[in-house]
Amino acid sequence: MVTVRVNVSLKPSLLDSAGRTVANSLKSLEFSEVEGVRIGKTITLELEKYDEARVKSMCEKLLANPVIEDYAIEVVE
Repeated sequence: MVTVRVNVSLKPSLLDSAGRTVANSLKSLEFSEVEGVRIGKTITLELEKYDEARVKSMCEKLLANPVIEDYAIEVVE
């Protein structure tokens, strides 16, 4: 069994309203060092075997919206 993590985030050119809200909240809690926050999601897959092309296909068809999101695939040892 292979564990694969897919990290999905908004493309840098898009505004992240949830991230902006969290950043403002952190500043109001006196964490003034926070310059910005981006919110994303992590999807963990348990696979019989790792096939990079198949996982990319999963990302492009369902796990991420390639129009507005980027994704990174990480195989966990």
